[in-house]
Amino acid sequence: MLNVRVIKQLTSFDLDTEFTSEAGITALFGRSGAGKTTLINAIAGLVRPDAGRIEINGDCLFDSARGVDLPVERRRVGYVFQEGRLFPHLTVHGNLNYGYALAQPAQRYVELKQVVDLLGLGHLLERRPANLSGGEKQRVAIGRALLASPRVLLMDEPLAALDHLRKNEILRYIECLHAEIKVPIVYVTHAVEEIVRLADVVVLMAAGKVVATGKPGDVMGRTDLRAPTGIFEGGTVIEARVVSHDLHYDLTTLEFSGGALTVPGVDALPGESIRLRVRARDVSIALTLPQDVSLLNVLPGRVATLTAGTGSSCDLRLDVGGVNLAARITRLSADRLKLAVGTEVYALIKAISLDR
Repeated sequence: MLNVRVIKQLTSFDLDTEFTSEAGITALFGRSGAGKTTLINAIAGLVRPDAGRIEINGDCLFDSARGVDLPVERRRVGYVFQEGRLFPHLTVHGNLNYGYALAQPAQRYVELKQVVDLLGLGHLLERRPANLSGGEKQRVAIGRALLASPRVLLMDEPLAALDHLRKNEILRYIECLHAEIKVPIVYVTHAVEEIVRLADVVVLMAAGKVVATGKPGDVMGRTDLRAPTGIFEGGTVIEARVVSHDLHYDLTTLEFSGGALTVPGVDALPGESIRLRVRARDVSIALTLPQDVSLLNVLPGRVATLTAGTGSSCDLRLDVGGVNLAARITRLSADRLKLAVGTEVYALIKAISLDR
């Protein structure tokens, strides 16, 4: 259990945050400059708060009222930076051993072979960082931090410098790490797709403050949080199950309580549970079942809420088999369709717009 209360005066705003993180992945989410990195630097001991308290499993790392401020080396906090920061003069094996040597033998809960196997590093052990790809460097950095047997693992936008393929590669390894090692992770990002795929709890930050805390589906679907999340990022997170794959068209069929969805091919086995993000702007509305259209996903539902502002857009909540599906259309379209709470509709979603 990680309990954090941090107050710190910064140049552009005052950081004043509080959150609790249990086992699993807690994502600190928000736009660049929200204070996320400063917050985890305070947890690590790299930044000293003006006031507050930080504790892990009841052990106090920092308490301004009592004058407690443990040095970095005594906090048992692992840290994975954006760019890895490996020691260039050491091999992969040497970098991993450096992390392993930081942990007292009685405190170790992982061994070198376990981490090497988990992160697929066996064929890289004799290489030096200069001969590694960006994704390989990050895997080594994660392994080095993990081998110190930290009480909490901090990850500061570890995918920011990677291309799309490398990001997916590291995401798979983080999922495996989360499932096998069970170390609590505080994960900093401003990428919605990483939140949807990894997070157990989201702490949404804006201008140094915690705006909302909760499960990804609860936080990412709130229309009142457009400003800190980005106006085009409102939507719905759906828990779905893989039903089948169409290898010819590279499509996957998913099933959830509201029906079936066809999406671009998902790297998961039939029966496996995954999360899917449906952006509100990618949902169209029809009053009758459409015919002869390219859209593959047509879901019957009912308008649960309708919020029309003074601008061009109108936000809807559709009840689709018990799932609250967010939709954003123009006010003109809402008026033309005469939409109101209780109206029976069809939600239309392009398969190509859906991402895990």
